[in-house]
Amino acid sequence: MNNAPAEARWRFKVPSVIPGFGLTLGFSLAYLTLIILIPLSGLVWRSAALGWTDFWAIATDRRTVKALEISFGTAMIAAAVNVVFGTIVAWVLVRYSFPGRRIIDAMVDLPFALPTAVAGIALTSLYAPRGWIGSLLVPLGIQVAYSPLGIVIALIFIGLPFVVRTVQPIIEEIDKEVEEAAATLGASRFQTITRVLFPGLAPAITTGFALAFARGVGEYGSVIFIAGNLPYVSEIAPLLIVIRLEEYDYAAATAIATIMLALSFLMLLVINLIQSWSRKRYG
Repeated sequence: MNNAPAEARWRFKVPSVIPGFGLTLGFSLAYLTLIILIPLSGLVWRSAALGWTDFWAIATDRRTVKALEISFGTAMIAAAVNVVFGTIVAWVLVRYSFPGRRIIDAMVDLPFALPTAVAGIALTSLYAPRGWIGSLLVPLGIQVAYSPLGIVIALIFIGLPFVVRTVQPIIEEIDKEVEEAAATLGASRFQTITRVLFPGLAPAITTGFALAFARGVGEYGSVIFIAGNLPYVSEIAPLLIVIRLEEYDYAAATAIATIMLALSFLMLLVINLIQSWSRKRYG
């Protein structure tokens, strides 16, 4: 006979005044299965039909490796840049009042609403060798368009809102009196940032980095125009998948997509573990 009190027993769900747990859970699982699990399972199943030898040959192909390196490398760099400047933009929008602040705040969301192809064309016209900005950089030996640098700029453009909108609400919750108290106790500005502000912002910054990175890895429309799509130089993995599909090489396309899926899942898992650690450490 079990003498343990009912409150101490393990329960599948926490009681709630709002009914419908079974219905909502079933709907959520069915929705995720239809929209996410089944398509991804089909992708993995199609790749498994290749056999390990063919799959490994595609995965280790020099063009495939270079395209994956460019996609993940540029996405990582762009996300890191957005973490720095996105946090600064969020801080300025929250902490300071100045003419045009609401306009700038609205402009942050522009990459969300702007079609990616339009963004790619606009960036290319600016940074091309004969563009307004590109023509000034070419004499300095800096080529932006048709190079990995152009890809990074495009990914910074489309990834900035993810960092700003993730960090901004957390900054709004930080009371200015906390900074004033730190200054009263003799903390320098650097110490206030690193020991008082950063611990509270770290989880949000990590989340913004993960969102910007994930967005950059799969970006296509804004990149293909400014990248130039030169094999081994500025060809991204999503474009290589499209090329394989146009060549009716569906096996290679699914293999590259599966590799991107596995690498993305692994890197996001690591980022989530870091985020979980930062939340436990800083609260």
